[in-house]
Amino acid sequence: MKKNHRIVVLPGDGIGPEIVDAALDVLEAVQELSGGFSLTYEYHPAGAGCYRDTGAAISAQALAAFRTADATLKGPVGLPDVRKPDGTEAGLLGGILRVGFDLYANVRPIRLYPNAATPLAGRAPDDIDYVIVRENTEGLYLSRGVGLVTAQAATDSLLMTARGCERIARFAFKTALEKKRGAPEDGRRRVTLVDKSNVLRSFAFFRRIFLEVAGDYPEVAAECLYVDAAAAALVGRPHHFQVIVTENLFGDILSDLGGATIGGLGMCPSANIGDRIAYFEPIHGSAPDIAGRSLANPVSQILSAAMMLSHLGEAAAAEMITSALWQVYARGRLPFQPGGAVTGGAPVVAKAARQALREL
Repeated sequence: MKKNHRIVVLPGDGIGPEIVDAALDVLEAVQELSGGFSLTYEYHPAGAGCYRDTGAAISAQALAAFRTADATLKGPVGLPDVRKPDGTEAGLLGGILRVGFDLYANVRPIRLYPNAATPLAGRAPDDIDYVIVRENTEGLYLSRGVGLVTAQAATDSLLMTARGCERIARFAFKTALEKKRGAPEDGRRRVTLVDKSNVLRSFAFFRRIFLEVAGDYPEVAAECLYVDAAAAALVGRPHHFQVIVTENLFGDILSDLGGATIGGLGMCPSANIGDRIAYFEPIHGSAPDIAGRSLANPVSQILSAAMMLSHLGEAAAAEMITSALWQVYARGRLPFQPGGAVTGGAPVVAKAARQALREL
């Protein structure tokens, strides 16, 4: 029997609705070609626009739907002029969804596609192909909104727990085993812990637990790098890495660095995964400066949709989408601009992806 998956859609702010529409367009095409499953959508507003209109970043009804859906596809959120009284950006959903629903694994693939504009000379397609597994519920970001501030000083606390470190380490090793290939450099399955354990006791704590967990996965190489050395290595020898696991803030920063090496953040999807609930989104912001100008690149959102299908058990359909986008880039026919914007915007890319799907 054909399987049906119930999907909550949060279009978001800025370019969010444009690139979400493109992803849904591609999802419609792959459903028709696959024939083995269908998707039913339930739409809800969420983000900065929702906060500005209602005083809440997401409604109780949307949260109830999110809790019971098979998965959620989310567009980028946030608008620079929508702020809380303390000056921080309003309408962001990370703390609400990731921490609130214990979605502890933030999975961010970094892969170089053909003809993508990389600043790293001489890198061939797939010479950069690793996954950053970012701990999503602890670390420095756990202090979001609860830091202490006086007229003369401010402090935010970094917290790591044994449970949090162990489960994210295990997730990273399982990801290394599930990934189709090892590191481009040598084909080895490898998990790299990125920390600052030479300075902070919390990271030394994380490293100790990581190395204990590594003993349960002898088929996967385990190594540790300080975050400053890792930042240099992601530029100098990105082909060395297969899976990187790290703390929340470090993962946020390093994934943007990685995105810059593969053509920009418009190439970067992500998943937020817990024991049952998961949602999928680009790693970038809402880019309100180009919203409505037919420039938005929806590849990150389309790849996020592919990750969603894989999570739902539709691995063949997910592979169809990634293969179609690979072909779109390999042909080099899309009017991409410096920085990753595309002339004609999201519909142009979606049309090219649909055509490539039909030709697979």
